[in-house]
Amino acid sequence: MSLSTQGIHGHERIGFLTRVQSFSACHRLHSDLLSDEENKEVFGLCNNPNGHGHNYKVEVTVRGKIHPLTGMVMNITDMKKCIQDVIMTPLDHKNLDKDVPYFSNVVSTTENLAIYIWDNMVKALPSNLLYEIKIHETDKNIITYRGE
Repeated sequence: MSLSTQGIHGHERIGFLTRVQSFSACHRLHSDLLSDEENKEVFGLCNNPNGHGHNYKVEVTVRGKIHPLTGMVMNITDMKKCIQDVIMTPLDHKNLDKDVPYFSNVVSTTENLAIYIWDNMVKALPSNLLYEIKIHETDKNIITYRGE
């Protein structure tokens, strides 16, 4: 039995580590594939030409083996750096539609924001570690995405 792969009880232990981060951004829900009337009908007030903002709360969860020597799924310092690079630098205090190239032709819904964060976090984190992205758009609106 190797302590590098198995716990003291002889089997691997799996843990989930979640880091919560908040950021502020504005956007306008609008699709170039819909007419102005269709956009107003589908997105309502969120289609306001001047946009609107949110204080988003993002939960990034990784899942992996708890290393028996370090006791960690991953080093939280490394996770914080990934979150800074993937979420805070490109998204905080930005206009999603104008400042983030991904949203130039993708509607900036919270669902699509979760996909954007997932696709970039999965590149930044060690392989097969990312488990879930959960975004609280408001206290009542929450989207969960697991890469499916």
